[in-house]
Amino acid sequence: MRQQEMLVLSRKDRDRLKVLHEAERGHLTQREAGEQLGLSGRWARQLLARLRQEGDRGIVHRLRGQASNRRLARAVQRRAVKLVKTRYGDFGPTLAAEYLKEKHGLRVSKETLRQLLIAEGVWRARPRRVEEVHGWRPRRSCWGELVQWDSSEHDWLEGRGEAVLLIAMIDDATSRLYGRFVRQDTTEENLGVLQGYLERWGRPAAFYTDQASLFRVNRRASREEELEGQEPVTQIGRVLRELGIEWIAAHSPQAKGRVERCFGTLQDRLVKGLRVAGARTVEEANAYLEREFLPGWEKRFTVKPAKSVNAHRPLGADHDLAAILSVVEHRVVANDYTLRWEGQLYQIARADIRGGLRGARVRVEKRGNGSVAVKFRERYLTVSECQPVARPESRAVKRPRRVPSPTVHRWMEGFSLQDSPPLWKVLHPEKATG
Repeated sequence: MRQQEMLVLSRKDRDRLKVLHEAERGHLTQREAGEQLGLSGRWARQLLARLRQEGDRGIVHRLRGQASNRRLARAVQRRAVKLVKTRYGDFGPTLAAEYLKEKHGLRVSKETLRQLLIAEGVWRARPRRVEEVHGWRPRRSCWGELVQWDSSEHDWLEGRGEAVLLIAMIDDATSRLYGRFVRQDTTEENLGVLQGYLERWGRPAAFYTDQASLFRVNRRASREEELEGQEPVTQIGRVLRELGIEWIAAHSPQAKGRVERCFGTLQDRLVKGLRVAGARTVEEANAYLEREFLPGWEKRFTVKPAKSVNAHRPLGADHDLAAILSVVEHRVVANDYTLRWEGQLYQIARADIRGGLRGARVRVEKRGNGSVAVKFRERYLTVSECQPVARPESRAVKRPRRVPSPTVHRWMEGFSLQDSPPLWKVLHPEKATG
């Protein structure tokens, strides 16, 4: 009787007990009882036999209250907790469990580790946050259909070295990630990251960015642009247009929520990974990002798209990335077949001089490696730096002083402006007498 009072049944046990009692009273057959419980008829008969012999305790599992055969050894538990305390103190249980498996060969589930850390006082259980219910925009259906592109300023190296920024591109359909650390958020650095993406996967259908000055021009179209019927674009906008990639502007940070949430994850996981790797420079940070973090992201966070179609298009023979990804401006060729670019004078080679070149507008490309290329009518010209020709200094001609004639000199002797007659009387004395 005392043991019967101490019996604690789960809800599943109570539901099972009710059905078995109905079968014991003859209200249900053993087969019907098994069907309601989701058990075979044989197992239902065995439970009924236990119920008759042991009472309600007969339906309790025989292993309840015993230690599991899968329980971690105490030594493994102590080692896992010690490693988290000494090396991964600010890691969450999920991330810490991943590092314990990858770096130390300890297979501890995140929930088991969470309970161990809570018991040791290392981790505090947090109340579940009630999120605002809102409608999520569905993902694009194909990989490469839309790629979100943004940069993040953050203390990625936690003060260990130089300040770096992260430029990231994340696919909307699969969450596949690509990124690079840079020193400055400039057009050249963004074009370098774009080149890495294009060489790896090809041309996506569209890029989704904010309306920063790198992507949007806040000026009126020039006369040349109006004549050609084109809108003013930035260097990145021109590159996307030449590559046949659509550019879509977001009107709020919430609109590009996938890349914003991605940065939230990166500012936790990537920062801690860089700390463990000991990265101090932008080169070391990019090496860790490429070698370890991006492959790990691919395994854990990418999802399967709704459609297996790859929307990326390959780079064609007409896509010269070195020329397209340059900083491009147009200059006018002077009469001596020279042009100016960034304060430097360039001379066009004599062999490349042709009709219509003098006074024409040419395309000047500053390549990623720092070289300069000049293009005129689908043909590149050979140019070289030169110094402007010094012009001779113009000397002022000293004119001799005019000396008045003797007659005028005698007339001006004793002349005074105060008692002098009006000028018209001097010039026309016959009218003055009349």
